[in-house]
Amino acid sequence: MTDTPTQLFLGGAWADAADGAVMPVDDPATGEILAHVADAGPKDARLAEEAAVQAQEEWARTAPRARSEILRRAYEIVLERTDALARLMTSEMGKPLAEARGEVAYAAEFFRWFSEEAVRIDGGHGVLPDGRNRMLLSRRPVGPCLLITPWNFPLAMGTRKIGPAVAAGCTMVLKPAPQTPLSSLALAAILKEAGLPDGVLNVVTTSRAGEVCEPLLRGGRIRKLSFTGSTAVGRLLLAQCADTVVRTSMELGGNAPFVVFDDADLDAAVDGAMVAKMRNMGEACTAANRFFVHRSVAGEFADRLARRMGALVVGPGTGDGVDVGPLIDAAGRAKVEELVADAVERGARVLVGGTTPEGPGCFYPPTVLTDVAPDSRLMATEIFGPVAAILTFDDEDEVVRRANDTPWGLVGYVFTEGLVRALRVSERLEVGMVGLNTGLVSNPAAPFGGVKQSGLGREGGRVGIEEFLEYQYVALPTG
Repeated sequence: MTDTPTQLFLGGAWADAADGAVMPVDDPATGEILAHVADAGPKDARLAEEAAVQAQEEWARTAPRARSEILRRAYEIVLERTDALARLMTSEMGKPLAEARGEVAYAAEFFRWFSEEAVRIDGGHGVLPDGRNRMLLSRRPVGPCLLITPWNFPLAMGTRKIGPAVAAGCTMVLKPAPQTPLSSLALAAILKEAGLPDGVLNVVTTSRAGEVCEPLLRGGRIRKLSFTGSTAVGRLLLAQCADTVVRTSMELGGNAPFVVFDDADLDAAVDGAMVAKMRNMGEACTAANRFFVHRSVAGEFADRLARRMGALVVGPGTGDGVDVGPLIDAAGRAKVEELVADAVERGARVLVGGTTPEGPGCFYPPTVLTDVAPDSRLMATEIFGPVAAILTFDDEDEVVRRANDTPWGLVGYVFTEGLVRALRVSERLEVGMVGLNTGLVSNPAAPFGGVKQSGLGREGGRVGIEEFLEYQYVALPTG
């Protein structure tokens, strides 16, 4: 990793933090320090903002095809460096190399998708109903953006935000999570190589998020915030955006229900559960959090899931044949331990896992719990770990009510062979996305996002670029 940048990226140049501060990046599989990166403070944030503001006017005038070609080149470079980027991601985040390679492909696809959307930004023309004026509609970039990304998908969450911003003609300040800054810095280097002009993307790595982000949001020059993270932090950022009415899009927490009806194909349901629960070690906002299984098939489903979960190999993500890497840090593992202990105290039965291994690293075994009490803490919070908590239900109305009984509404999963029931239940679920007989909903071509306290707006799909564009209406007299 000697060739991975560790400085801030400001105005197209690499720079140390103004006060010389650095922060460590740890390997969650060993606890060892991988690197020290620049730890930005308020002065660095102002420099990043200034670079973005200064670059905005010229970048907005750049031809759509030119923006498209930059994204296309970046897409190709990312794919060419799949192995190096995957190893970098595994080192700082922990996911197995196979999953990391999958994320590289997923991340690259956002660049390709939005390279195609860049040349399809359109407007409109027509005569207004009173006949006195023609209406000319045009689209323009919203302006300089602050992009805040999480640690669990460090490359893909960067490209999912950068891609539409570049396509729309917006400049950016990117603040990645302090646990995983290296992937974002590598991405900045790739975009520079692809021809992105200086100042369009600026990256501030920091452990002082409040000191860096709040002045930007309250200062009046940042016009758009795109944030992925917890609902609690999202609420705080919304309050900070209110002073200057910053446009916001947010993908926040989830508490996904996974519903298995009595007529479900259990092979498909278990396969779906393994994806929805174990992708990224369960550290995903889309992870199945609450398993509601019809009483008549609950025992068989639980036994099958436990066998599959118990067969997974836990270890460092770089190891051969490893299926499950470490959790992100000691605090993340402690949270999972506490949630499982609480469920067991309330009567849950452990079918597999449930015991923290000794030794270095933040490992936690794949765990299946049955007889979970509805008032268990893990029913009302994101587990963010490899724990499947199974509850039973008897009828459709009951399970829909329980599935919706949460302030979050990101995604839900439904398994049933009945077409009418499948559509009916999907429509009744208060979520932004539904996996119907599948455990994977994420796709760059689809709009990603939730309802209620799971966020605002959508990322990806044809609507993803809309979050970075404004309409302008011009009235032109007809005579």
